[in-house]
Amino acid sequence: MATPRSQRIGIWVIAIVLTIGTLGSFLAIILSNQNKTTDQTKLQKAYADYQVKSSVYSTKLAAQTKTLSDKYYSDFQQYSSVPATFDAKSVKNLVKQDLKIGDGAELKSDTPYSAYYIVWGPKGTVYDQSIDKGALKSPIASNLVALTGWKNGVIGMKEGGVRELTLPSDQAYGASGNGNIGANTPLKFIVLVIPKVDEIPQPQMPQILLDYYKTQQSGTQ
Repeated sequence: MATPRSQRIGIWVIAIVLTIGTLGSFLAIILSNQNKTTDQTKLQKAYADYQVKSSVYSTKLAAQTKTLSDKYYSDFQQYSSVPATFDAKSVKNLVKQDLKIGDGAELKSDTPYSAYYIVWGPKGTVYDQSIDKGALKSPIASNLVALTGWKNGVIGMKEGGVRELTLPSDQAYGASGNGNIGANTPLKFIVLVIPKVDEIPQPQMPQILLDYYKTQQSGTQ
């Protein structure tokens, strides 16, 4: 039996609508995949660029660290045997003792400098130090020093000088402690002050990578 013309028109309309709908969905999938590919390409490029910059930074930092270690290691390593036990209860005030007088510029409260150090507690336990495997690690910049006792203790030193500092707990990490340094622990430091080392800028992670890592951490795609 022949299909009436009006019915045939209705079928064509339905077919066209379905076809357009299918093509629309297919196009959306294609565009989505293209966007993902584009994002992935951008992500890979950002990561590759960041890797290159990080490698350059690490190379420069390693070279600088070695140059400084070659210059200062023999002078500083002799103090590695100094840490010993001391009476915590007897530490009431900041005590400064010069072990070597430097021949460089004198430090004031606002003088920028770099430093190598050894820090230990009453039991003679060394908590941290700049000496590592027969060399010196990268020196610390003065703007990263947070302890009041250290900040006040190095004033008056001359670059190239070495000073032993005894910090009462309230000028160290106080009641909060820090990591394996317990609360209300007095500390001793040996500090070698050197001229401020040129800063090597560390590359910043691109925002696209930060966003990606945040997404991964949150478990979303």
